[in-house]
Amino acid sequence: MTTATLSRWNRFRESFLWYSFKRDKVAIASSIVLLLMVLAAVFAPLFAPTDPYDLAQIDIMNSELPPVGMPGADSAFPLGTDAQGRDMLSTILYGTRVSLLIGFGAVVLQAALGILFGLLAGYLGGRVDSILMRIADVQLSFSTLMVAIIVGAVFKASFGNLMFGEIAIYMLIFIIGVAEWPQIARTVRASVLAEKKKEYVDAAKVMGFRTNRIMFRHILPNTLSPIFVIATVQIANAIISEAALSFLGLGMPETQPSLGSLIKSGFDYIQSGSWWITLIPGLVLVVLVLVINLLGDWLRDVMNPRLYKG
Repeated sequence: MTTATLSRWNRFRESFLWYSFKRDKVAIASSIVLLLMVLAAVFAPLFAPTDPYDLAQIDIMNSELPPVGMPGADSAFPLGTDAQGRDMLSTILYGTRVSLLIGFGAVVLQAALGILFGLLAGYLGGRVDSILMRIADVQLSFSTLMVAIIVGAVFKASFGNLMFGEIAIYMLIFIIGVAEWPQIARTVRASVLAEKKKEYVDAAKVMGFRTNRIMFRHILPNTLSPIFVIATVQIANAIISEAALSFLGLGMPETQPSLGSLIKSGFDYIQSGSWWITLIPGLVLVVLVLVINLLGDWLRDVMNPRLYKG
């Protein structure tokens, strides 16, 4: 570890954020669970018994085997198999990776758009502010799921299922990211309106700094706290949106497992007794979204001194 890295770590250990984190058992437990799930998803090829994308490792004769502990179970498949004969543990690990990739990718996109438009609207004001905020108001009048369903359905009808399946991940990141940027933009705009009246902004103007430098190097760092809180919650929302779209048939195809597509693929088999195909991925989705939301609530409380009572 370099001297600079060690110095940054020491400053973090002395910060209020670390102090409040180590005193909050819920935040610690949520972080541990989330870290384990992220590591398991990122290193899925190392932990997964089989590769669900490799057809040579899938045997249809092993379809709908129950989890270990139930009659007819096979110890080679601890969580059972789905209707295609794929190992459920492997598909859940790979599916969690896809869901996390879509969640983080969509939030990065919406944060980039929201920060840019929020800064422009708040700092420049006038006609730019009116136009950008009216666009945001119009988009907020439609739910994220509705926008995603419309765009996804149009693209799928125009280019076909085969092409949609090849770029489904990128399409979902784009759809969910574009649909959610107004929330971040409005938050950034409100923070910028308060920051641009402060003395350090006036001093930067007097020194002749350009508008871009004032916005991105002086104002933006002072508006990041609410962005971190919103982004944390939006990751959970993006994962839920992906699961909902996949369940409706407008998200990830069944050949590319995500938590949503796994739930959809097993929904038709619940009444036949193969409940684990839907229930286990559903529980993983619930736990993943829950720990992210708990961390988001903790960040909101810590970064708002009016709410924090630790």
